[in-house]
Amino acid sequence: MPSQRLSPDVIDLPKGWVPALMRGLRGRCPRCGEAALFRAWLKPVDRCPHCKQDWSVQQADDFPAYIGIFVVGHLLAPVVIAMIGTFGMSAWLTLAIILPVAVVMLLVMLQQTKGGVIGFLWWHGIGAFKQERRAPEDKP
Repeated sequence: MPSQRLSPDVIDLPKGWVPALMRGLRGRCPRCGEAALFRAWLKPVDRCPHCKQDWSVQQADDFPAYIGIFVVGHLLAPVVIAMIGTFGMSAWLTLAIILPVAVVMLLVMLQQTKGGVIGFLWWHGIGAFKQERRAPEDKP
């Protein structure tokens, strides 16, 4: 018998897209924040063991890699300029130093970036995700 998903009133849904994104960045389920989002380095769990959210439908695709390339490129561009312009290093030596550093930086941030993208997609109901929100609280 397939397990039913816990309702939004039972679990602690994030209050906005930023908390959902932050849960994903930390590698936690963006919906409940309780369980791990990934079962392997870049492979999300099929279903959250706590809130039963189906993560097999996520479609982050190449977007996390594009974000990583954008961030690493912007972080390393001033370093490259300083290495060549200020320190007078050759282009080949700069390339020999910067390429491995860039690859390591991309690999380190790729899982966090993918988790953030999944959290963002889930919060906004993009792709196969169903958009859900907390029930509005009654104000006295």
